Amino acid sequence: MARVQLLKAEIGRQLSQVESSRSRALTLDTSYEALGTLSVKQDELFRQALRCIEAELYRAAHVMAWAAAIDFVHERLGTNLGRCKSARPKWKLGTIEDFRDQADYQVIELAYEIGALRKNEMKAFHGHLNTRNECAHPEDVYPGLNQALGYIDDLFKRLNTLKKRPWP
Repeated sequence: MARVQLLKAEIGRQLSQVESSRSRALTLDTSYEALGTLSVKQDELFRQALRCIEAELYRAAHVMAWAAAIDFVHERLGTNLGRCKSARPKWKLGTIEDFRDQADYQVIELAYEIGALRKNEMKAFHGHLNTRNECAHPEDVYPGLNQALGYIDDLFKRLNTLKKRPWP
């Protein structure tokens, strides 16, 4: 049985080098594992994004990956409700769930304002949000395998960086 697993792993590694192979999603495994522990919700959303890639549903993969990333940001902001309330006194913020009532763009700006994101990170997240919006709405946007893999890989790396940094 161990030999079969080794053979499958080697086949996956070889196929991941082929530009059009859905097995390239396996190349994200290292990045995904580097994230370490995520919430159950975030883990499931990222797994759904990877399954979307395997099924060649690239627009859906973008949407699911963004949902996982913004949930991570909501969770982190929720650990510092005091600063968030000070920065946004008009927002009703009592729990993490209250961040979901706000526009993602503004939530990312809030994370920058309280020092949880650097300026270039805020801009990158805004860019990812724009890509997600194009994929979630009836636009003439049809991302391919490479775009979906790149999008998810970049989100993995950004979240991994944020996990290592103490939030204010």
